[in-house]
Amino acid sequence: QVQLVESGGDLVQPGGSLRLSCVGSGFTFDEAIIAWSRQPPGKAREWVGTSWPGGAMMYTPSVKGRFTISRDNAKNTVYLQMDSLKLEDTAVYYCQESESMTSGQGTQVTVSS
Repeated sequence: QVQLVESGGDLVQPGGSLRLSCVGSGFTFDEAIIAWSRQPPGKAREWVGTSWPGGAMMYTPSVKGRFTISRDNAKNTVYLQMDSLKLEDTAVYYCQESESMTSGQGTQVTVSS
């Protein structure tokens, strides 16, 4: 079955960087559309960005220019590079395979001084 596992979350200071990883299995990874989303504390989950198999990426305006999605199909992995982190980026981050709508368990990112 489709499985995704996120990792890389941590406590980081404002202005810092983190790279999240999402490893997928149970589907044809290099043909998959993979999305990142996040759920801030006490708020609804929100879309962060999407990676298409052909290499196209799209981001929500609040992270554009700070976050970068990349993928390594040989490793069945999608990355979310997060730079210039802000307090409001604090959230549980999820990746999702778009056809099955399966998400991983999430990884916690906390931005705090």
